[in-house]
Amino acid sequence: MTPEHIVANRTGRFCLPLPSNRLGLYLALRHWCHPGQRLLMSPLSADEILFLVLAAGLRPVIAPLHPDDGNIDVDGVDLGTVDAVLTTNLYGLPDRVAAFAGKLLIEDVAHAIETTVDGRPLGTFGVAGVFSLSKHAGAGSGGVLAVEHRSDLRALERDRDRLLEPGAFRKEVYTVLTSAARHAALRLNMVRPALRAMRALGMEEEREGYRIASRPHDLLTALSDAPSLPLFDSWVRADLHDYRARRGHLSRWYQARRLRVLPRQRSRRIAGVATLATLPTVAPGVRGHLDQPLFRVPLLVSGRDAAIAVLERHGIATGYLYDPPYDRYLPDFTDPSPRPEVAQWWGRHVLPVDPLYAYRAMPVLTRLAPAPPLPPRLATSPAPLPPAASGAV
Repeated sequence: MTPEHIVANRTGRFCLPLPSNRLGLYLALRHWCHPGQRLLMSPLSADEILFLVLAAGLRPVIAPLHPDDGNIDVDGVDLGTVDAVLTTNLYGLPDRVAAFAGKLLIEDVAHAIETTVDGRPLGTFGVAGVFSLSKHAGAGSGGVLAVEHRSDLRALERDRDRLLEPGAFRKEVYTVLTSAARHAALRLNMVRPALRAMRALGMEEEREGYRIASRPHDLLTALSDAPSLPLFDSWVRADLHDYRARRGHLSRWYQARRLRVLPRQRSRRIAGVATLATLPTVAPGVRGHLDQPLFRVPLLVSGRDAAIAVLERHGIATGYLYDPPYDRYLPDFTDPSPRPEVAQWWGRHVLPVDPLYAYRAMPVLTRLAPAPPLPPRLATSPAPLPPAASGAV
């Protein structure tokens, strides 16, 4: 069974295979949105997502965040001022998708391939759900775009084929072997030597803090010809230089194999979520989703960077940090959040932990102090988060 068939069985939607989640997001944005439209989005997500929005010719409107889960605080937004919404589902915690009913909704489900809301999988609430095969599944590459209508699938397939670049079997072998080596390093508790080897070989993208260099002057030049994805390649390709390259049989076989592992990991993930949720540092929103096999469990801690170094010494890698928020990262290219302090607090203090390795991390995590509290005005949400919903994907 192919990766797209596995996702189609989970979602009940028509699915398009892709070399990466990021290519799928661009295709969805270009297909359903028009240049010049305003897109509501979270300030905390991967660098390339913001550049994909700009590449599609859209204006990023940065949302306020809910302090409990780091997702869009719908009650702090006037949805009438935006044309479309892009959810993030940060670390697998679901955005309040029901609140976006009536808006054009595109779901980034990179972190949430197994998350459900009221028993319904994320990626099925909007016009499109874009999945990653390199996050939960750990396949090293690959994405799937899930849509409701076959006519959209055909149009998106044509758009995809126009943007694809030739693949190389040698590169496929390298990607599969690298992914397999990462999984082996995790199982054998050899993360620290693996990280040292990756850094020595230059396998990590050079960054300014936790973000890639934004290069505003070059970005202005690229924007003058938007929408055009190739002009934004130098930003979008960060950490995945072949994000538009065709994938052959080896990659697709490996992606499907990794997807089939997910059901066997489900109980371990949920157990890890429950363990981490006992910590006083856990983000409050996690406790409302103890039945979900989250991609990462966000903790909010003091001295986050020092904690990362200690975790690495104990063989636990930390990634998926999105700091500073987009409206600080590229202030001249975004509409700022009306309540930026929550995102700044999250970006500075969040520590995402893989629930599959909670037992290994707990001796370090139990010693961490909670993040300094938000001021009462910011910590009080105007409406409670919805209760957790049960159901496997």
